[in-house]
Amino acid sequence: MPGTGKALLPAAILCASYALNAGAATDAERISALEEQLERQKAVMEQQQRLLETMDAELRRLKAAQTAAPEPQQSPTAQEFGTEEPPPPEDYGSMPATAGTAGAPDRLSAEVYGFVMADAIYDFKRVDPNWEDTLRVTTIPTQSGAYGNNGDFVFSVRQSRLGIRGGYGDDVTYILEGELFGVGSDQGQTTLRVRHAWATYKDFGMGQYWSNFMDIGIFPNTIDYWGPTGMVFYRNKQARYSFPMGDDIFAVSLENPSTALSVGQFRDTDNCKLPNPAPDCESVDSTAETVFQSYNDLPDLTASYLGSGDFGHYKVAGIVRKLGYERLDNGNKDYKIGWGVNTSAGLVTRGRDQLKLQVVYGEGIGNYMNDGGLDIAPDSADIFRAGAETVPILGISTYYDLYWNDKWSTSFGWSGIDLDTTDGQAQTEFKRGQIAQINLLHYPRDHVMLGTEFIWGQRQDISGNTGTDYRIQFSLKVDFDTGDLVRPN
Repeated sequence: MPGTGKALLPAAILCASYALNAGAATDAERISALEEQLERQKAVMEQQQRLLETMDAELRRLKAAQTAAPEPQQSPTAQEFGTEEPPPPEDYGSMPATAGTAGAPDRLSAEVYGFVMADAIYDFKRVDPNWEDTLRVTTIPTQSGAYGNNGDFVFSVRQSRLGIRGGYGDDVTYILEGELFGVGSDQGQTTLRVRHAWATYKDFGMGQYWSNFMDIGIFPNTIDYWGPTGMVFYRNKQARYSFPMGDDIFAVSLENPSTALSVGQFRDTDNCKLPNPAPDCESVDSTAETVFQSYNDLPDLTASYLGSGDFGHYKVAGIVRKLGYERLDNGNKDYKIGWGVNTSAGLVTRGRDQLKLQVVYGEGIGNYMNDGGLDIAPDSADIFRAGAETVPILGISTYYDLYWNDKWSTSFGWSGIDLDTTDGQAQTEFKRGQIAQINLLHYPRDHVMLGTEFIWGQRQDISGNTGTDYRIQFSLKVDFDTGDLVRPN
């Protein structure tokens, strides 16, 4: 047989070695003989190694050819969904990375991902019952007993999330993601709502995604849902174009406008007592709160520059807005110009540890803030002199993510927001807020997190009245994705 000689060769060498050793007259002769046999054995092993490498290369080539041309009747294989790990759902880049494999034929890739997260919360004080699942600073009362006696316990699953992401070839990506935390008309409800609905073609993206004005990369590794009150945090509908610059990205976007306005002290003023009332005002039972509304006819314009490297990353972003408003009774309309600058950085200090910083300042950028946002408000307490004024806002966030080892981590920090309120606002409106957090999180195995977090928050009204709250939260989170269930061979 062809392989018999190669198989018997090592045995023959060993037998010869034994005979030579037995007959050698001196140690010197025995050493010389062993060295000669060792060199022969090395030559044989090198020849066998080259043969194995040749066989392995041929096997890989055959498998690749078979994968590139699957049978039409067969169900999709793992290879048909791409071979690279899909991008994380929340990266601080301008958009999800391309899901396809570079140079691969155009084929659809799809991955289902998400997590189940259960929270057990004890609140030592009390917040608005619609927001008891999280410590949102603006929901803290400044009047004792506003929501009942102190002390509140709640179980929640509203942070749980489900999404699908993928792409088509090298230049098309998509992400559709939802969660169970109801807001707006669904506030207080465990109901599905859209977080992201985002598609990209090459460097152009459109849909609902992280605002270009924010930096998701500085969100701390905390478990409370709402997060830092002074952080720019907004998922917005938009159209964005990115200009990759090596490891850096410059991006410009047009984003959905939405003026957050307040009629302040005039909220309950009868519409007939407003300046320039409509001739038929007496026939309509309405107040200033129902007469005034936002009027937006131009999108917000944002631009950002993201730099990254071994140090971590930094981002500088700017925004310009037309903040329109109108009266429904007489049709009058006007606008103010809003603007803002957001600077942020995630700095690597040791291993995975990061210092996460942000300072943002602007006028009329309230609805881009994580909490307490207001864009325009009355500039005077005199109803016959009052006009609209943009509200200046300062937001600061500073957190540190510390990884003790692969199994334990801690995140701690503080964030605050301050509004330079106007003369026409009501005394009960939000003026200033701050939040502080510290936690200990445990990762007993892949895809599992258990952790405890202490959270403190404070709200201050224009009147100076202050409310504080503090709570303890314990959470269990189990994440999943089909990329971990099905892998290419």
